[in-house]
Amino acid sequence: MTGQAFLPYGRQDISEDDIAAVSAVLRSDFLTTGPMVDAFEAALASRVGAPHAVVCANGTAALHLALAALRLEADGRACAIVPSITFVATANMARAVGLEVVFSDVDPDTALMTADTLAEAFERAKLAGLTPKVVLPVHFAGQSPDMAALAALAAAEGCVIIDDAAHAVGTVSAGGYPVGGSPHAVMTCFSFHPVKTIAMGEGGAVTTRDPALAEALRRLRGHGLTRDPSCFENTEDAFTDGATNPWYYEMPDIGFNYRATDLQCALGLSQMKRLDTFIARRAALIAEYGERLKTLSQHITLLPPQPGQTPAWHLAVALIDFAAAGISRAAVMATLRSHGVGTQVHYIPVHRQPYYTRRWPDLTLPDANRYYQRCLSLPLYPALTAEDMDRVCHALTAALRGPS
Repeated sequence: MTGQAFLPYGRQDISEDDIAAVSAVLRSDFLTTGPMVDAFEAALASRVGAPHAVVCANGTAALHLALAALRLEADGRACAIVPSITFVATANMARAVGLEVVFSDVDPDTALMTADTLAEAFERAKLAGLTPKVVLPVHFAGQSPDMAALAALAAAEGCVIIDDAAHAVGTVSAGGYPVGGSPHAVMTCFSFHPVKTIAMGEGGAVTTRDPALAEALRRLRGHGLTRDPSCFENTEDAFTDGATNPWYYEMPDIGFNYRATDLQCALGLSQMKRLDTFIARRAALIAEYGERLKTLSQHITLLPPQPGQTPAWHLAVALIDFAAAGISRAAVMATLRSHGVGTQVHYIPVHRQPYYTRRWPDLTLPDANRYYQRCLSLPLYPALTAEDMDRVCHALTAALRGPS
């Protein structure tokens, strides 16, 4: 590797305005929950067209809060349907609220849950004596599955949908619905990790159209506590001479400490102002990759774009036929790294993780495996330059050519 800067697969884009926004919070009276939390929630809700947005500590917390807010009965039979191509958190948070996880297969070229793979997972769940309660489709790499078709199937089975949109803040899915504001999901979960389209350092959020769910999310995020006098049960402790005691709170349900800080939300709010710029730049880079990869090798393509969508691309996933190219993925990644180019694999199918293979030892999902065998995430972030793209594609050419 030369003295050139290393190109990671993803990274944040921080401006002077972002730094100033965070610095202003450091000079203010609030570091934890203050006015920036409210401002970020309002901006996110407005952006996605949802009446309610509840910001929280990270994307995993968002999933946990959303599932907990449903208050599903964990009776040993209830289950969640989760696509196998996702980060482990999607499945793990279903387990955290006591649900069994039934994995669905995916389209091998897009990594998205489809109506067919969901229907097959429903049948498998019922054969196992389980009752599906919730479906968690993943908007993978910034692209959405066919949410109308998934929602129709879920409704027929008596299930609700919670979107895992950690990859898709700013995506507009088929039908013209911004992800997070469509009628197909009761809640949508976002992540604002530094490699995502907008960064909060760590951060997440849940959007919903349901005011009761929004209230449950806010309460669960803060230890399950309430200071609303109309909710108090222990009236003798709560009131003195008919007035609410100023120190008083109650915990009607157990909750978590999943609050976001004003520091995080100031950064997120500043980043949100550039969301359209980030989306456009990422789209331009994906288009550039598409053109360059056409001539690079017959064994490599990008994830195909889904019709009718405007994706906010989170990942640039190349699908490489490593066997036909006569080289292993590990060797390709090593060659790229020697040229200062970072890559990653998104993701190892979750059903192949030891915890889940012990639960489902005979499960085979051929299309998730087919996708996994070919996927490799290339660098994608707004600051990537034409010279950086030259280096990535030169390194890919060298890698796929193999040892001379």
